[in-house]
Amino acid sequence: MSPSRLNPGLEEIRSILDQAADLYNRPSFIPPDPISIVHQFEGLQDREIMGFWTSVLAWGQRKTILNKAQELIDLMDGAPYQFVLHHQEKDLQRMMQFRHRTFNDVDLLYFMAFFRHHYSRHESLESAFMLGHHSDHADTEEALNAFHRYFFSLEHVPARTKKHVSAPFRKSSCKRLNMFLRWMVRTDDHGVDLGLWTGIRPDQLVIPLDVHVERVARRLGILHRKQRDWQAAVEITTYLRVLDPTDPVRYDFALFGMGVLEKPGH
Repeated sequence: MSPSRLNPGLEEIRSILDQAADLYNRPSFIPPDPISIVHQFEGLQDREIMGFWTSVLAWGQRKTILNKAQELIDLMDGAPYQFVLHHQEKDLQRMMQFRHRTFNDVDLLYFMAFFRHHYSRHESLESAFMLGHHSDHADTEEALNAFHRYFFSLEHVPARTKKHVSAPFRKSSCKRLNMFLRWMVRTDDHGVDLGLWTGIRPDQLVIPLDVHVERVARRLGILHRKQRDWQAAVEITTYLRVLDPTDPVRYDFALFGMGVLEKPGH
């Protein structure tokens, strides 16, 4: 059944989301948002490394997320890519103090090992997300599952670290990874998302689903699934593709903005 049959107010919802997307998808959105960390850098690899790491750390208060991401940058001497490739064992010692909620030094060391492994063989992190991706149809689910398998393909993977990288086969909505992909893939003339990758198309992205986006989607009647999981994210995205077949995830700005940034009761 098409979304238009599920909800007779399709055009009204389109108008609401279009207005909200235009309101929040602008440069003023950047400074308080985790994407501001990525905008600090010019180099592709620096943006990828800190974009991925920031998205993984993106739970809790946004101010804390920004502070922790900046702490990581400082620990890597302000040059993440160079640090990943050229650090020595002694350079890792000062990083052992790093903590953010349940993410600790064990997790950090594995992330560092993965980055070094990947970037010693590939120019961009994009290739890691293309392992299960097919250009002829939207296969983001398999792409994220394949990335998870690849990310944890090194020897001596700490069991505890696996909880920090989600995958659809683990029944996760993959909010953080979908947010990271939005940053890397989407591009427009508003200057928020960076559009660094071309192998994945914007129409293949899936909405980053968190509690705020979920609340607004339910209020608008575009999410009916009870669980906040991968299928729920797909349900919302399927609806959004009717509104904008080429760039459905631009409505993340609308749903997130309406859920987090508006005053209660508005």
